[in-house]
Amino acid sequence: MEKRELGRSGIKVHPFCFGGNVFGWTADEKTSFELLDELVDTGFDFIDTADVYSAWAPGNKGGESETIIGNWLKRSGKRDKMIIATKVGKPMGPGKKGLSKTYITRAVEDSLKRLQTDYIDLYQSHDDDKETPLAETLDTFTNLITQGKVRAVGASNYSGARLAEAVEVSRANGLAQYQTLQPEYNLYSREGYEKDLEPVCVKNNIGVITYYSLASGFLTCKYRSGADLAKSQRGGGIKKFMNERGMRILDALDKVAGEYNSTPAAIALAWLIKRPGVVAPIASATSIEQLKQITAAVTTGLSDDAIKLLDTASCY
Repeated sequence: MEKRELGRSGIKVHPFCFGGNVFGWTADEKTSFELLDELVDTGFDFIDTADVYSAWAPGNKGGESETIIGNWLKRSGKRDKMIIATKVGKPMGPGKKGLSKTYITRAVEDSLKRLQTDYIDLYQSHDDDKETPLAETLDTFTNLITQGKVRAVGASNYSGARLAEAVEVSRANGLAQYQTLQPEYNLYSREGYEKDLEPVCVKNNIGVITYYSLASGFLTCKYRSGADLAKSQRGGGIKKFMNERGMRILDALDKVAGEYNSTPAAIALAWLIKRPGVVAPIASATSIEQLKQITAAVTTGLSDDAIKLLDTASCY
């Protein structure tokens, strides 16, 4: 399989990233270990998580995903085979949020402890913190890289203007630069990324790692009516996609999947892999079967005609 570089970081990954948001939520530790074993055994190496995952699940407080990954790394002894991406900035309790020097310095140690590792490959700002100067955040990240605790840094949920500003601040002050961006982007949610963020990312060689790559599961084509929404814990968030345009996209996915003897999910991810600037789409699974279906995207080389069909169906 091909490998792609995360920006100019020197870190190369296969063009698929497993979303660790399910660990400690819809996948318990045993299932999570099985999924991670399968991921590595099939040649993949990239995992995305965050300190706040999965605080939204009943009984959780955040840190559950990192803890499970850390337990697996210790058990498997495969730390050197993995690229671990995590994030900082979302609320983790009273006074525990944002991108100030004080908080990042504390939060990175917590993440390292949970992950049971002495370095993080890609450390990402989970949200833009407008109350903290960009220079302070980027200087803190620079120090972490110098200390060997972080290899590269990235951003998530930034606007195009703020991302461009962050790049300029890094260059003007000789600070670490965001090498990646993690935006919401998929066949349905295209306009925000393509108009605002894609030009900045392509111009500055910022590697894109997409989240909600399957539109919360909508692009698997399992949801076609109101009755289908009860099939998943994510069902409530899928209703907004169930309109004329959404159905048109599903029809196109069905057609292309049939032509390639594949699944709509794999086709939706394969489309992302072909997009300018995209290094790897993030997608999660809660079973080995699901994992095999989505990782098939990497070896699904879509023709120009297939891409045109998908582009036309999803145009905005």
